[in-house]
Amino acid sequence: MVAKERLVDEKVEKIKIPEELPLLSLKNSVVFPYLATPLVVGRKKSLEAVENASKEHNIIVVVAQKEENKEIVEKGDLYEIGTACAIKQLVNVSKDEIKCVVEGISRVRIKYFTQTDPYFRVSTEVVVEPPYTEDEEMKNTNTTIRLQIEKFIQLGIPLPTAFVVAATNISRPDVQADLFASYLLSSTAQKQKILEENNIPKRLKLLTKFLGEELKKFEVQSQIRDKVQKEVGKTQREYYLRQQLKTIKKELGESDESEAITNDLRKKLGKKKMPAEARKKVEKEIKRLESIPAMSPEHSYIRTYIDWMLDVPWKEKTKDLLDIKSAKEVLDNDHYDLERVKVHILDYLAVRKLKGKTTKGPILCFVGPPGVGKTSLGQSIARATGRKFIRMSIGGIRDEAEIRGHRRTYVGALPGRIIQGLSQVKTNNPVFMLDEIDKVGADFRGDPSSALLEVLDPEQNNSFRDHYLEIPFDLSNVMFITTANILDTIHPALKDRMEVIEIPGYSSEEKLHIANKYLIPKQLKEQGIDKYDVKFSRDSISLIIEEYTRESGVRNLEREIANICKKIAREIVENKKYTKIITPKKVRKYLGVSKIQPSEIEDMNRVGVATGLAYTPVGGDILLIESTYYKGSGKMQLTGKLGDVMQESARAALSYIKSKSKELGIDEEIFNNSDIHIHVPAGAIPKDGPSAGVTMTSSLVSAFTGIPVIRDIGMTGEITLRGRVLPIGGLKEKLLAARRAELKKVIIPEKNRKDLEEVPRSILKGINLVFVNNIDEVVKNTLEKDPFNCIEAGARGPLPLITAGN
Repeated sequence: MVAKERLVDEKVEKIKIPEELPLLSLKNSVVFPYLATPLVVGRKKSLEAVENASKEHNIIVVVAQKEENKEIVEKGDLYEIGTACAIKQLVNVSKDEIKCVVEGISRVRIKYFTQTDPYFRVSTEVVVEPPYTEDEEMKNTNTTIRLQIEKFIQLGIPLPTAFVVAATNISRPDVQADLFASYLLSSTAQKQKILEENNIPKRLKLLTKFLGEELKKFEVQSQIRDKVQKEVGKTQREYYLRQQLKTIKKELGESDESEAITNDLRKKLGKKKMPAEARKKVEKEIKRLESIPAMSPEHSYIRTYIDWMLDVPWKEKTKDLLDIKSAKEVLDNDHYDLERVKVHILDYLAVRKLKGKTTKGPILCFVGPPGVGKTSLGQSIARATGRKFIRMSIGGIRDEAEIRGHRRTYVGALPGRIIQGLSQVKTNNPVFMLDEIDKVGADFRGDPSSALLEVLDPEQNNSFRDHYLEIPFDLSNVMFITTANILDTIHPALKDRMEVIEIPGYSSEEKLHIANKYLIPKQLKEQGIDKYDVKFSRDSISLIIEEYTRESGVRNLEREIANICKKIAREIVENKKYTKIITPKKVRKYLGVSKIQPSEIEDMNRVGVATGLAYTPVGGDILLIESTYYKGSGKMQLTGKLGDVMQESARAALSYIKSKSKELGIDEEIFNNSDIHIHVPAGAIPKDGPSAGVTMTSSLVSAFTGIPVIRDIGMTGEITLRGRVLPIGGLKEKLLAARRAELKKVIIPEKNRKDLEEVPRSILKGINLVFVNNIDEVVKNTLEKDPFNCIEAGARGPLPLITAGN
């Protein structure tokens, strides 16, 4: 219902109000006494109420509903206080709509509902206002209200002439309060509170409070409107003056700044080599730039876009160095070993030399532990091929826009980091390294790994679409190289698009070569002592490798060498006698006590103690596995922070020994009357994997038979319940650990024989390798005596308590 009030004469004829009346509910309006209000009635119940009231006494109760937008109203949805109104005019607009004018007579309170269908009828009582005296406080309140009304007029709020006249002439405070509330308050809830307040002084104070709140809102709106008008006026004035200036310069034969900018951009476009589609797009944007005022934000957005389009190397490329011999020299000078990677790059250059420019760039993935030279290898490849090098670390990025760029609709949009990198080197065929690809994240902003699928696919990246450029860009000339520490976290589809080249950790011998050839000369130069003839002895380097670093790569080794060089630099600066030959003794002096204690084998052959070989992320290590049994009920205890797979290997080893107990000469009662304990030292370090199966079996057989395990024999291999020995991984690292521990013999699975091709000969020197197919061969080679031929063991019965320390 739409309501607009007009004032009725104060001297309203005293009309007798019946006790029971029809009720009309209003959605968003409140009718006050002494005010005539036009209403539009459209709801079914409301139509019935008005029609019946007009047939009875022409008096109806008008009440506001609590929820303004509610169509179907129940008793509880209406306020208790309303206004009894006389229906002065009634016009049928249509079948479903009536227009009427009602005049407020008096405030009434609803006592109870006498009818709810087809319309509301209520029993009411007239609300009698208590008498009041116009004291000083009330006069002050009236003065405040009049000042507030003047403020409304000053703010330019449109008020009807009739309201202004009435506000000036009406003297009764109660009628004034209702009039001002009806015209000036915007909230239905506030109007209802004024209607419900019976005490005149309190009603005036409440009105003052509500008018103050309305004034605050109007003042804020007025301030905003003034600012907007001021800015618009300023902008229009600047535009007008600029147009005048432009015309004046044109008459003088001078060009304005914006015209100079567009002319400069057109010159750059004329010199730039780019595809026809990109050129057409830039020309279109330059035309748009001409038509937009320089002070407009859109001007800077378009200018930035054009600059990027002109910076992107659409056709620019460097010439590849196709000399295979010189490329090999560069790779060999920069990196020791890594033959597989070097061969791959030289093969690519050979194909490029034969085939020409149509060769697609390879997409390689270097996987290996930290510090093995993955990132520096990318720089060497760029040098060897004569290309520029870009490195982009994508570890931890979670936003797809980092790869594809932001759409131009966003403020501050930029191309993705792929296009940005190419723009920096100004060539479209660099060596582009994506570092730490295994550490890419994903969240609500998208999955960067999925965006990289297009970048790293040779069949798709010839038309890579950056969201910012909106034009396909050819990435097929780029040589992409990615690096990772592990493969497990890389997206499977992404892994499928790359040629994975594993770079294993270096052996001690290899680290020695790297230190002598690369690290020491580099650090002598960086620390400023390359002219002081400082030398490192072979033994000193070996000591740093074995006792001060434990890693697959050489990062920490280089750090320790740098620390020694810094100490020498300080001695030189302090005019002390500095060290020219770094010996093991000097290493201990400069670096302090050893940080790492090398793993050592037992000092003698012992029962129940076998030497296993383990793979670790920083290289291999030996693993002493201890077994014992004691009186109990056949339980098995495993300690040393073993993983699930390793625990299963121990159970499989015990099951195999039980099945072979007669052949091994072990009394079967031992398994039922004894508890078994297997322990792997270094209990704080988690251990897992199946390759300790043969070691656990040897340790248990030794414990049950009483035959000691030979101390300088290492072993590795997974076992099955039938006693087969299965192949293992990390063979190079495990053999490296065997060499460090000075083992003379190593037992490995027969199926790992082929993997020896990738193991340097220097590691195998002095180690006797024994290849086995089943656990029986392992036991025969690792124990002092062959338990299968030891008749005494079979005749013994239950063995005495045997511990790993005996």
